[in-house]
Amino acid sequence: MATTPRRVSFPAFADLRPGTLRGAAGFFRVGRTERGAWWLVTPEDELVLLRAVAGVNRHGRAGPPPTLRGAYARTVEHLYGLTAGTGQDWARGTATRLHTWGVDTVGPWADADLVDRGFYFTALADFARMPDFPVLHGPGLRLPDVFDPRWPAAAEAHAAAIAAPWAGRRELVGWFTDDALGWGAASPDRPGLFQICLSLEPAHAAHHAAWEFALAANHGALEAAGRRWGLELVHREHLRQLTREDRGVAGAAFAEDAARFAREFARRYFATTARALRAADPAHLVLGCRFSTPPPAAVRAACRAPDVDLVSWRLRAGASFAAQAVASAGEEPQWVTGGGLSHGDFKKIPLRDGTGPTRLERLLRAGREGLVAACRDPRTVGIEWAHWADGGDEAPPFGAGLVHADDDEAVEHTELLTHIHLRARALHAAGS
Repeated sequence: MATTPRRVSFPAFADLRPGTLRGAAGFFRVGRTERGAWWLVTPEDELVLLRAVAGVNRHGRAGPPPTLRGAYARTVEHLYGLTAGTGQDWARGTATRLHTWGVDTVGPWADADLVDRGFYFTALADFARMPDFPVLHGPGLRLPDVFDPRWPAAAEAHAAAIAAPWAGRRELVGWFTDDALGWGAASPDRPGLFQICLSLEPAHAAHHAAWEFALAANHGALEAAGRRWGLELVHREHLRQLTREDRGVAGAAFAEDAARFAREFARRYFATTARALRAADPAHLVLGCRFSTPPPAAVRAACRAPDVDLVSWRLRAGASFAAQAVASAGEEPQWVTGGGLSHGDFKKIPLRDGTGPTRLERLLRAGREGLVAACRDPRTVGIEWAHWADGGDEAPPFGAGLVHADDDEAVEHTELLTHIHLRARALHAAGS
């Protein structure tokens, strides 16, 4: 006997809990229902879960066009040419494909010709790429130097410049502050943010801030800090040598100081970027910094309202969705990026003996399960596929893109994505 599908009841604007709305009326907002589910609210006050793809452009990947054109970029040039107006042909065909697959939003690095073809869109402020501003680098570290006295003014000027063209655009959901920042190694055996800042060259303001922080917490004496951390610390160079050797400082006392420093660093980052964006563009949401891995707990604690309206983080196929969400977003509303497999993910999966599922089958299944879990999670307000086209080292069926380098559709992904996109709003309503 055929079963009757369970009817899903979709919430309306009136079902949002008073006091939970974030954002400006007439533009995208985010709010929570009485049942505890977060939803994006369109400018017309419709509750939606958006379905995005990042990097939809003529070179096919996230980020600005590379100096050397890849295989997909060469294919696009061959098929559509580079003369005036031919970009519209590519945009028209690409928009048709995206709509067919249930995509309603184009993410960061989208081609400008797509914006007016029936999509919502998100934008990237990219504070870590501000011209002429110092960025801290180290193992697992890539962050603007938020202790530099120029940081607030530089962030404000940068936000004003990048936001000006989008003022008043109701299709814009909001601003990601950065993409894939590195907050330092997560393992206590390797140098983290605090240790790297202590080991930087003195030209960096973060170096001086870290040592002022360390000494203030240890009676102002280097030797006292060393004793508390369990180190023979006669000179600062001793700590720098540990960092060069990629050895982390162990012990609860150092971990405690490191967590407090990381929280202050993150507070300065999120507070300043939010203040700068809202001064330049008060109408649009602040969407977080697109965590590429679960951040340190102290950083996650600082990434929350009112400095961000939601948290964005990258889904890793095969890992527990619930654990990733808790570690990345906590109880905040979330935009889940990075959907789909990658060539790197495939290589990391171990082989299994016997006749069970292959690595590709397991990865595809994990990708489906992750996206479905994202839709069902009450914190989720948007999901995003990571790549438009396959990369240079990828080939079917191990590519990450929705199209291959020859511009043919990657049906192994688009069929799955279409199925999930068509059910996404119902999964969210039913799961919450």
